[in-house]
Amino acid sequence: MIVGVPIETYPNEERVALVPALVLTLAKIGIDVIVEQGAGEKAGFADAEYEKQGARIGSSRNEIFSSADVLVQVRGLGTNPNAGHTDLELFRSGQFVIGQFNPLGAPKAALALAGKGVTTFALELLPRISRAQSMDVLSSMATIAGYKAALMVAGNLKKMFPLMITAAGTITPSKVFVIGAGVAGLQAIATSRRLGASIQAYDVRPAVKEQVESLGAKFVELELETKESETSGGYAKAMDEEFYRRQRELMTRVVAECDAVITTAAVPGKKAPVLITEDMVKGMRLGSVIVDLAAESGGNCELTRPGDVVEVHGVTILGTLNLPSTIPYHASQMYAKNVATFLQNLLKNGSIHLDLEDQIIRDTLLTHEGEVVNAQVRELLGLPALTQKNDEKESSS
Repeated sequence: MIVGVPIETYPNEERVALVPALVLTLAKIGIDVIVEQGAGEKAGFADAEYEKQGARIGSSRNEIFSSADVLVQVRGLGTNPNAGHTDLELFRSGQFVIGQFNPLGAPKAALALAGKGVTTFALELLPRISRAQSMDVLSSMATIAGYKAALMVAGNLKKMFPLMITAAGTITPSKVFVIGAGVAGLQAIATSRRLGASIQAYDVRPAVKEQVESLGAKFVELELETKESETSGGYAKAMDEEFYRRQRELMTRVVAECDAVITTAAVPGKKAPVLITEDMVKGMRLGSVIVDLAAESGGNCELTRPGDVVEVHGVTILGTLNLPSTIPYHASQMYAKNVATFLQNLLKNGSIHLDLEDQIIRDTLLTHEGEVVNAQVRELLGLPALTQKNDEKESSS
């Protein structure tokens, strides 16, 4: 079996889907790797490093697509809406593709992939079960984003983070408020805390209070009914507008007291809820900073401009996109480990084995044999439910 690693073509994407250290790991289970020339350079991985581990370097994108039985990507069609369409011409029917496809946010991309006859696995759809943790690309990339968000606040704030006792007097610690205590939020809390800031955090899911406090932050409790705030998979659930209105009202005081806010609240496949209004920004101190990690899905701040840094009412608002790509070496390392583990789970006796009794395989399978097969995505597309096919399929490469 041959796994192909093409160059990522999304603008400013510097990650690569497989790193040299994992080439030998895959070789031990019968997988050869072909890498498009220069695919890892932006992330800090030279072609020579791949070759040293036993990979072959392909001179063109066409060679990678024509040679590979399995393609691994960071951004497939759906997460790469423009350049991703160019790759459609290169796919072969029966080929396997593993990557991120934004299936809940851009479901029509799945139709195009199905039309090419490729079998795709969308890693965003991994179930939140313990066995899937080592494959969880969303958590890996959220870890990077949360870490970088804290550094961005520290770099843009007009204050220092830590308490300091100096010859010129005592400097009080900066106050940072983190909204959303998922993986990104918890990493933002931990990094800000290590830098010396005083941290408060809020999440619509009260169950995360213990995790927040274990990192040295104060958990902000609002008088809101939150029983239906979490999906069975552990993700935050979209609430109604009245809930968000009341939430904003109660958070206004906390936001005004802080020097910086990091927002991370996102609902898969939906527009991010607006948690910080312009009036709330007006109430913040001059020189304050907001880092909006939900910018890609519209932003948690009403004034966020996705992809831009703006200053409004004396507050700097950063809507930087694709934060994991700004630390591409370790982001690639983590992503590649997730992908390699996912691939190992698919293999049986040297071939891909579509065991639909395996929840990991069943939930991530997006397209197969010319059909969009994921039930959630079919519903979004208005397609009827598929009749139950064989519980187990096997494909040799």
